[in-house]
Amino acid sequence: MSARRRARQVYSFGGGRADGDAGKKALLGGKGANLAEMSRLGLPVPPGFTITTEVCAATNAAGGRLPRTLAAEVRAALRRVERQIGMRFGDPAAPLLVSVRSGARASMPGMMDTVLNLGLNHDTVSGLATLADARFAYDSFRRFVQMYADVVLGVSADAFEHRLEVMKARRGVTLDTALGADDWRELLEEYLRIVEEETGAPFPEDPEEQLWGAVRAVFRSWENTRAVRYRRLHDIPDAWGTAVNVQAMVFGNMGADCATGVAFTRDPSTGEKIFYGEYLENAQGEDVVAGIRTPQPLNRDSQRSAGEAAATLEGTMPKAYRELARIRRVLERHYRDMQDIEFTIQRGTLWMLQTRSGKRTVPAAVKIAVDMARERLITRHEALERVDAAALEQLLHPALDPDAPRTAIAKGLPASPGAACGRIVFSADEAEARAKAGDKVLLVRVETSPEDIHGMHAAEGILTARGGMTSHAAVVARGMGKCCVAGCGDLQISYERGELRVGETLLREGDELTIDGGSGEVIAGRVPTVTPELGAEFGELMRWADRARRLSVRTNADTPADAALAREFGAEGIGLCRTEHMFFDESRIRAVREMILAADPETRRAALDEILPMQRGDFEGIFRAMDGLPVTVRLLDPPLHEFLPADDTGVRELAAQLGVEVGAVRARVDALREFNPMLGHRGCRLGISFPEIYEMQARAITEAACQVVSEGARVRPELMIPLVAHPEELRQLRQRVEAVVREVIAERGHARLRVQIGTMIEVPRAALTADEIARHADFFSFGTNDMTQMAYALSRDDAGKFLPDYLDGGILEDDPFVSIDQAGIGALVEIGTERGRRTRPGLKVGVCGEHGGDAKSVVFFHRVGLDYVSCSPFRVPVARLAAAQAAIQDAVTTKATPRPRSAAKTPKTRSKTKAKTARRQTEAKPTRRKATAKAKGRNAAADTTRRKSASSSSRKPVAKAAGRKSRAKSARRSR
Repeated sequence: MSARRRARQVYSFGGGRADGDAGKKALLGGKGANLAEMSRLGLPVPPGFTITTEVCAATNAAGGRLPRTLAAEVRAALRRVERQIGMRFGDPAAPLLVSVRSGARASMPGMMDTVLNLGLNHDTVSGLATLADARFAYDSFRRFVQMYADVVLGVSADAFEHRLEVMKARRGVTLDTALGADDWRELLEEYLRIVEEETGAPFPEDPEEQLWGAVRAVFRSWENTRAVRYRRLHDIPDAWGTAVNVQAMVFGNMGADCATGVAFTRDPSTGEKIFYGEYLENAQGEDVVAGIRTPQPLNRDSQRSAGEAAATLEGTMPKAYRELARIRRVLERHYRDMQDIEFTIQRGTLWMLQTRSGKRTVPAAVKIAVDMARERLITRHEALERVDAAALEQLLHPALDPDAPRTAIAKGLPASPGAACGRIVFSADEAEARAKAGDKVLLVRVETSPEDIHGMHAAEGILTARGGMTSHAAVVARGMGKCCVAGCGDLQISYERGELRVGETLLREGDELTIDGGSGEVIAGRVPTVTPELGAEFGELMRWADRARRLSVRTNADTPADAALAREFGAEGIGLCRTEHMFFDESRIRAVREMILAADPETRRAALDEILPMQRGDFEGIFRAMDGLPVTVRLLDPPLHEFLPADDTGVRELAAQLGVEVGAVRARVDALREFNPMLGHRGCRLGISFPEIYEMQARAITEAACQVVSEGARVRPELMIPLVAHPEELRQLRQRVEAVVREVIAERGHARLRVQIGTMIEVPRAALTADEIARHADFFSFGTNDMTQMAYALSRDDAGKFLPDYLDGGILEDDPFVSIDQAGIGALVEIGTERGRRTRPGLKVGVCGEHGGDAKSVVFFHRVGLDYVSCSPFRVPVARLAAAQAAIQDAVTTKATPRPRSAAKTPKTRSKTKAKTARRQTEAKPTRRKATAKAKGRNAAADTTRRKSASSSSRKPVAKAAGRKSRAKSARRSR
């Protein structure tokens, strides 16, 4: 029996029963698993069946050849659908029509292919007409021909769209719904001629041939360009494959009592707990998502975006709307997440076509997660895991300055919040090309399609003339965190002329344009931006994250302003303060250059004496901003030639400023020039050759610390010596630096001030000999940026020319400068940590490369036992959340409560830690028993609904439905 189950290729659903369930998402894909689950819940789902993802893998591996055993299973499943519907596939009198849709385990909206109305031909169209009317039947047939020709036969949809526009122009109408039966019949014959001209063969009339063609095409679409690009953007493995869902058609385009729509159980843009969505009367589902017609709001809550005059489903079809609102509550309670649902109303009867966890903006994700935890639907730990840590940075980027002058030239729907400014481009290819060249661009389209995915990713934002809040542009932009304004009907776009016209305003490709995804405004020119305020939910989520995580999070900051900003974002110290950035200030670069050009140590010291008070002032400001938090200052790292002019004009100007011969300056510049500066005279090597530089910096740091301490503040300075490769380098430099620190402390009388001295581990040799280096270090901080360059033999400045080839070719999964290479560079971090602590137990170890702000890398750093990560200020919340998620997952793996962050190991601290741990254990599972009880209740309710649904009559999608009242009653009882 188990062997047969494993080999099963087709799973049926419908009529209150299903072979699968939500737990089989890997096998059935998200759509198939959720259709099965909704069927089990007794919800009105048209019957159908799912062909598994395993068949997809086998078919694509066999070059498109389907397994021989599949046909029998599909025919058996199709017979079950026929029995439930009371119609037969291919029957001229009462034809069963089906949809064939993709469905991967991860949602990929619009990336793969769909075919609707399959089963129509010149015989069955007459049978369909008797069930409704001729206009509906021939409209359905021409839709099927166009879709099948595009998806299965490879005939471009443009030719069909052109013929449709010509037909509407001839009839003097603008909407498809204004065309009659004779128009559709005439257009259908034109469509069939196009297919034969393009393919050299007539359109297939055999429904079974149509079905297998569609199944193969959907499997094939897993490998299409847009799907591959989407998977790379969202880290979806190629091996997953897609399922194929074959389902009885229900029709939203049979007349005024029919409709189709998309809804979200909460607002996907803001996260508000409102039922939010759109619908089109007398339309098919593709009309909504494709943006062919601008839809109407679902209800009063959705009406705010569309205008108060817009008709709503709540008002025009109240009975169907009430049923939909009830199902909304059932689905959200069952799945415990915001749901994106698709529905069709056929002659007043509601049918559910899909549910899935809805794509949402980052602000919405935060609010929904926190609200659901407050509502006891999920735990706090589940709330933390619901928010994509990597996407959190989007919350912190600028929005339009509300006080800046602006004149809106048009207004569309606020499809995805944020603000975007850029130069207008009208094609996805142009957007990608100009973005690669360094331009900020705004993609402007009549409507977007899945083929535009690469341009949408490259653009700063997206503006469309057609489409609604659930159109392709809106859904994909929200998923990417891109600003989007959709359905801006006042736009007149000409791709041929490369221009955009709004009334009297004419803009051309390359002109600057601004869009506001919060208001829907379109503004000519560039508008200044401001940093947005974070909501209360963000603060609460971050507090929960801080309680759950073990890793401390610091920031990379070189100025008091950066330090203060990072503290606002929750930084717990500075993990990297780069002193060289201070040297480039206009007020001190002259003294720095004098120091570099000095011919002897005495002259060099004189120049350094001039720099000393400037550096001291810098550090005083930073210590005050951090107010007792640790501050790790990296002593001078870059080679000295970087501070000197490289061109002849600069050399002459410097010689004139310093009153020296031009030849002397040029000779010094030439002497400092190196073939490979990254591996040259820099870092601790400067300290060995010019010890007075590090001595000055150590004095400036210590004097600044003493001054701030004398003001009553707390200071925790940490001096970091960079680019150490040999333990003797660190021993000698520590000896010199320590002598200066002791001298200053004695001079200022601050004997209690403690200054730690450590090193940056960035040379692979240092990681391998960390046990020896640790004898002379109070702490390690891994500089993973330079370590990646050295260990990979890659230059960050040049790798961009060829790294895309490595990513596209599958050699690398991630850019190693973005996410740490765990197998190579990560191994060096792990080795260095283990060996360092072997010599010095309890050695504090952190990372200060930008990997410290990459969510995937933070999980790795947690796993290898680092004490802290450090990153740029705007990525501090990303690291805080990623560290919490790592601790939660670690606890799930080890079945333990996440360990709290470690502190100084004193008896007092340990007792506090125990108390905090106990408190967090209580908070970690605030409602586990209640949630378990509720889950049992939900499962019992679902079982009751299934039993009652199984015994009630099946619905007939085209014929009159039976048993509706009994099912509605049983569903209400199950609630």
